[in-house]
Amino acid sequence: MKKQIATTNAPGAIGPYSQAISVGDLLFISGQIPVNPSDGSIPEGIAAQTAQSIANIKAILAEAGMTIDNVIKTTVFLADMSLFAPMNEVYAQNFTAPFPARSAVAVKELPKQVLVEIETIAAK
Repeated sequence: MKKQIATTNAPGAIGPYSQAISVGDLLFISGQIPVNPSDGSIPEGIAAQTAQSIANIKAILAEAGMTIDNVIKTTVFLADMSLFAPMNEVYAQNFTAPFPARSAVAVKELPKQVLVEIETIAAK
């Protein structure tokens, strides 16, 4: 029923979870933080971190035979709501209308002290 999706083109899971799980026509992608999968580096600044998080999402989507256009829902976790506008600029450059449904919240802390994490649901 459920199928694990994994790629080396996105950061590997660092705990008891999967990069993504496919169930029927739906793909549930775990929150992606801005870790470059090739060297483990984290870019500086919210714009670069948002771009890297989305690049990681695109890599997982590709592994599942999907593209960013298949995304139907995202949840954006921010280290601070003051980062919303610059995150939103990069986000808008990567998604097209009709845009996915989205929630954006500020949290106390994110793994590795990054500024953003993006969780995604996609459909075929």
